[in-house]
Amino acid sequence: MKVLLFGPAYPLRGGMAHFIALLYTELTRRGHDVEIVNFTRQYPALLFPGKTQQESGEPGIPVPSTPLIDSVNPFNWVLNGLRLRGRRADLVISTYWLPFFGPSTGTLHALLRWGTRTKALTILHNLIPHERRPGDVVFTRFLARFTDLWIAQSASVEKELTAFVPGARYRRVSLPMFSLFKERIPKEEAKRTLGITDERVVLFFGYIRPYKGLHVLIDAMRLVKERMKVRLLVCGEFYGDEEKYRAHMTEAGIDGVTTVHSDYVPNERVHLYFSAADVVVQPYVSATQSAIAQMAYFFSSPIIATSVGALPEVVIDGVSGLIVPPNDPEALAGAMERFYTEKMEERLSAGAAQERKKYTWEAMGDAIEELVKDSEQ
Repeated sequence: MKVLLFGPAYPLRGGMAHFIALLYTELTRRGHDVEIVNFTRQYPALLFPGKTQQESGEPGIPVPSTPLIDSVNPFNWVLNGLRLRGRRADLVISTYWLPFFGPSTGTLHALLRWGTRTKALTILHNLIPHERRPGDVVFTRFLARFTDLWIAQSASVEKELTAFVPGARYRRVSLPMFSLFKERIPKEEAKRTLGITDERVVLFFGYIRPYKGLHVLIDAMRLVKERMKVRLLVCGEFYGDEEKYRAHMTEAGIDGVTTVHSDYVPNERVHLYFSAADVVVQPYVSATQSAIAQMAYFFSSPIIATSVGALPEVVIDGVSGLIVPPNDPEALAGAMERFYTEKMEERLSAGAAQERKKYTWEAMGDAIEELVKDSEQ
């Protein structure tokens, strides 16, 4: 098939760029002719909460892309939609995680499908986001009008999709593992590199937004600190008021046992943080899914997560991690204490190594090919 793959790619940074690179790799491995259509502007600076949209390090997996799409310029969408018709694609694949992209993606789908045999497939990371904004439903309905096929990456997204688009033609496939980082190294070597001397280390990793629950983890650490010494390693860029979180840490009395790396981590250094930690903590208060869980599995890291969205589907309680209720610092603190007092690391790490085998790009490739084949019958 000739495939146009819409989405961010290097030098744009982040999990979506990683996803596009890995999907491109899988589809080209299967013999498809794939072209990544990248953004010239992904977010306007006014709306982007982070420090930069550009990757500061190595690409992880270098893939070619054609930067064409300006997310806020309708004339650009129409011009490039008409131009890309000349590619005569069999399939257009778009990744969808924010309704902000509904108008641009929907317009491109409409123009590429108009009077052709091109099918449009949307891979849903989220349907309606955790932090809702005006226009979310309208923009998503616009995209749905011009989408033929869907991939839902969790049970919660599948439920939303079937309610939002009755009769949708879709497959449900879990978010595959992000296998583009350096492998785990010995824990003590990683700690030396990061300047950590503590025996016990828990990791919170990823962009810091309210729904990810770092505030709950801070309150849990206040309780843990009274019973055992554990270092909290917070690693990620703050999408919000960093000082509010730091003040919360001070109030909770955990400054002395907390290390904060408040910047985006380049691909070539991600392994250091996962290697240094005993367990990854995901204290989300809401979610559909989280790529951090699949990143943890790449490193065979156990996870303590909350029972929201797809996290209980991915983190198997007592096998590859522990599941606790959301917004419950006492329960979260109790799980961290159990992890250490019952010496769970070795057993849960082995479970994580087994679970990682489920999250393959082969399954994603199979689902895409099956959907296209079924749509032609």
